[in-house]
Amino acid sequence: MCSRCNYREILERAGLEATPGRLRVLEVVGGHPAPLSAADIHRTVNRTGRLDRVTVYRILDRLVREKILQELSLGGRRRLYGMAPSEHHPPHPHFRCARCGAVQCLPPGGVRVDLGGVRRVFAGEIREVEVRLEGLCANCLSRA
Repeated sequence: MCSRCNYREILERAGLEATPGRLRVLEVVGGHPAPLSAADIHRTVNRTGRLDRVTVYRILDRLVREKILQELSLGGRRRLYGMAPSEHHPPHPHFRCARCGAVQCLPPGGVRVDLGGVRRVFAGEIREVEVRLEGLCANCLSRA
């Protein structure tokens, strides 16, 4: 659980009821140092209570729609969930190991994206930027 986040308040600000299931999902995601899959979230939530898989997926979908959680796309059908950027969770890039698939959060500001040039030639509206670096993690490099 993130010590700086008041999950009940976050839900209420979004106009959502602070149900035990929503609170537990937020505690699991907010307390983990890297993004988690829905299966990992479901497994962790069920260590201390019972929520069926469909309920966990519905909670995740709703929290993503309300921009409380962020869904990271890693190609294909694999999705991971982390806290959406906020005052306590600044936007940051992610690293994905091409060999083992591990995903790590990188420090905010470690990769800079200048949208000035893009905005000059792109007539649309950019609402979100997701930065993912890919390569080999330290564990995979040491085994090579």
